[in-house]
Amino acid sequence: MLLWALIEKQKPFSSLTRDDLRDYQQFLSEPSPAERWCGPRKPRHHSEWRPFEGALSDHSVAHAISVINALFSYLVEAGYLSGNPLGLMRRKTKYAQNKSTMTERFLEQSLWQEVIHYMETSPKITPRENKEYERLRFLFHLLYLLGPRISEVAHAQMKDICHLRGKWWWRVTGKGQKTACIPINSEMLDALIRYRQFYGLSPLPQPEETQSLFMNLNGSKNVSANMIYRLVKKIFLDCAKTLEKDRPDFALKLKKASTHWLRHTAITHQADVGIDLRYIKRSARHESVETTMLYQHAEDDQWHEAMSRHSLMKK
Repeated sequence: MLLWALIEKQKPFSSLTRDDLRDYQQFLSEPSPAERWCGPRKPRHHSEWRPFEGALSDHSVAHAISVINALFSYLVEAGYLSGNPLGLMRRKTKYAQNKSTMTERFLEQSLWQEVIHYMETSPKITPRENKEYERLRFLFHLLYLLGPRISEVAHAQMKDICHLRGKWWWRVTGKGQKTACIPINSEMLDALIRYRQFYGLSPLPQPEETQSLFMNLNGSKNVSANMIYRLVKKIFLDCAKTLEKDRPDFALKLKKASTHWLRHTAITHQADVGIDLRYIKRSARHESVETTMLYQHAEDDQWHEAMSRHSLMKK
């Protein structure tokens, strides 16, 4: 890249722009770089040494750009450069690629309401049925309103619910051992209070309380991630059976759904109601906003609805 900048652009690499870097990527991606850039393998000090032996594979081009991006990022952090000319270009490319892989592993609002309706109308006659309902009700509030991974729920304790600056938060350590605080809204707080009181606990958790956040039926210990998966999967499958006749499409989707779909559903529905992407990214604890953008479906729904007014056979 240093040679290319001096020879082809006649400028030092510190003066390269985003357009220059796009030209360099195109240069690497050509069927074969210009003849003067190719030659047989020789020691670098040899007069016949050339940077390339021939055309680069797509993997080699991607690797080269990745290494250069890391170089620019380091120089920005070191204060040598004011910005990374590759940064925006790579983000746009990544987003364009991701648009075609936008996540579909979520439950649309109408299907989600069917699941909630099924759970709310489940039998609550015996003490065990009532206990199972209360526990599942809290679990679904937790998974939907906070959007956690099931492993995070399995390891969470009541003391992780904390009161900071006059508001309630859930302190969670998740992927990569990174700790974050997720806002607890009034609906989630009400669900927590109801759940705790059902188990005979005080309405709100205390800072030193080591009780598991999600407990077994007896309230004596935590529930494993595998068991949480099975509990949610059973609700999905049982609900699917009730929908097979009238909504086979819903039933089919629920049979495929897993616990992680609830995290996707939570993030998608947050985007649908207009919560700022910055806040969704922080709640979901995504590394980049591009990942969060994969959950934006509202615009696609509006587009689809608009196209329904376009008709060959005019009514």
